[in-house]
Amino acid sequence: MNWFQTKKYLGYLVISRHRKGFGIHSPFVFDLVANLMCEKYDYYSFAKIRSWRKALTGNSNLIEVSDFGAGSTLTNSNKRKVGDIVAHGGIPEKYGELLFRMVNQFSPDGILELGTSAGVSTSYLALPKRATKVVTIEGCPNRATLAQNTFRFFNLVNVELLTGKFVEQLPEAIKQLPSLDFVFFDGDHRKKPTLAYFSECLRHVHNDTVFIFDDIHWSAGMEEAWNEIIAHTSVTVSIDIFRLGIVFFKKELQKQHYIVRF
Repeated sequence: MNWFQTKKYLGYLVISRHRKGFGIHSPFVFDLVANLMCEKYDYYSFAKIRSWRKALTGNSNLIEVSDFGAGSTLTNSNKRKVGDIVAHGGIPEKYGELLFRMVNQFSPDGILELGTSAGVSTSYLALPKRATKVVTIEGCPNRATLAQNTFRFFNLVNVELLTGKFVEQLPEAIKQLPSLDFVFFDGDHRKKPTLAYFSECLRHVHNDTVFIFDDIHWSAGMEEAWNEIIAHTSVTVSIDIFRLGIVFFKKELQKQHYIVRF
């Protein structure tokens, strides 16, 4: 964590609640928190992803990276070890497993990911339902190559990888999906671009679409973007679990924001 995140995490520990669903009156949100977020079942895919992640984090090969977003807070060098990219830039295990569980429960036909990196998070999205179409965008060609290796390891024939800047690839990515059912925003980490990607995807949502934003407390700008997103009139339920922010558009739900201990 950077200093901003550390300070915000201490605040999150104080104000977060609803662990195991306590105090939540919405049946939909209660089920999500009490059952899905607290589920302990260790899916077979989890062990495979752990094994692959371990292999990647032990890889000391240097690759040249291109950062089109906020970049790394750990180094200014454009050459990084594969292991460091996965260890510091990949989604932590418990949050990746939550992505898997959510895809498994909501059964989306079309998933969009902005920010592929080495493909670990993409694997959590693509493995639950092999019939689900996943389109993922990565700005850095060398990281995209790493991701392709991951997809081959897991035989993820349901994944389409687009390489290039998000703003250029996003319209094409949406076109390739049968419907925009599930979006994982992971990459860039700047306020203005994040809100732009949100606005573009918002044009294609339906009642059951789910948006998940990574690193919502990464910086003051990302917090401002998150606050604007959850205040949007199209958003009904939003959940802050510190690392991730989850957004629903279900019109039958009353507008409510939850800060949940996860």
